[in-house]
Amino acid sequence: MTVAVDRPGRRRLGRSLLDAGVLRPEWEVTFATVDRAMFLPHVMWPWDMTSRACNRVDKAADADTWHAAADTDQPIVTQWDDGRHTGPGPGTTATSSSSMPSVVYRLLGDLDVDEGMHVLDNGTGTGETAGALTHRCGSDKVTTIEIDAAASRQAAQRLNASGLHPTVVVGDGTAGYPACGPYDRILVTYGLREVPGALVGQTRPGGLIVAPWGTHYSNADAVVRLTVQGTTASGRFTSGVEFMKSRNQRRTAINPSNYVPPEGVRGADTSRTSITEEQFASGRFGVLPFVLGIRVQDCAQAVAAKREGSRPIWFYGLSDRSWACVLFRDGQAEARVWQSGPRRLWDEAETAYHWWAAQGCPGFDRFGLTVTPDGQQVWLDEPTNFWSV
Repeated sequence: MTVAVDRPGRRRLGRSLLDAGVLRPEWEVTFATVDRAMFLPHVMWPWDMTSRACNRVDKAADADTWHAAADTDQPIVTQWDDGRHTGPGPGTTATSSSSMPSVVYRLLGDLDVDEGMHVLDNGTGTGETAGALTHRCGSDKVTTIEIDAAASRQAAQRLNASGLHPTVVVGDGTAGYPACGPYDRILVTYGLREVPGALVGQTRPGGLIVAPWGTHYSNADAVVRLTVQGTTASGRFTSGVEFMKSRNQRRTAINPSNYVPPEGVRGADTSRTSITEEQFASGRFGVLPFVLGIRVQDCAQAVAAKREGSRPIWFYGLSDRSWACVLFRDGQAEARVWQSGPRRLWDEAETAYHWWAAQGCPGFDRFGLTVTPDGQQVWLDEPTNFWSV
């Protein structure tokens, strides 16, 4: 049987989440009882949101630092490179993690779950979220599915050790798990680029699907809250997030040399733009990258690091070899642009930016998503004001 955790760092974290309105009162007992630290491996890599870097922490070598990381509102990488990584340092690509507690409890709040509801937790990861749902709904009400067999096995061990016993399944979450359905709620904890019809079909009429959703334009996601009616699911976005992507919906890595010729930008069409870096590069969790992704389709953006007052932002076509680059320089009123290929990707991005500004710079909550058997539609303000994605 799980008992409430009384660690000073854990108490401080809980108070900060309550003060921020992220941890809702009905989840307080669950937060106090289902301890994140119980679900973390002894070796982990806390992710510094400012420096965008990970530092290895070993509980056996420094338990105080390990617990301090567990009790901080930060994401923690628990697996690299789909489990192939074996070295002491970070791997190439983070592929499993413990999400920020503020994100976990914001998602649980969006899920609007109550005792006795049947829930599918899609993307077990460390098992913490499945544990929280089990604590609230009951062991016989929660199914959790994970594509990575090793991660699933470790999560099951930690859940059992915590006295929490959901149904733990190894499988592809995009196919759902019909054996335990239909579900009142489905929570997805990895980034989707397409909401699978299987999840819609396994949700009861009037039930909810909560998932991070975005496009291949960037890593930016937004949490969408979909109400299911028959074969259709529709609802609004609630907030910006960034999740590891579904393993079978990942974008193929961009190789710039497949786009930009050896002579570089010299042969491209050139122009200038009055849009500033401050306007365009609004941050990883701002709404603009999300908006550009839904308006400039089949395009990927790459934001380079700023060097000596200059920052290039690149655009690559995903359906052809079109590319563009805009170079922002500190102190200059206009930025230079290079474009090549069948599409003018910067022109499309600039048009999308001006469209967004003309709508009053809407935030996530003015956008919505509708999923039907025929595809996906994003809409602004009302489902009738839509475009296909």
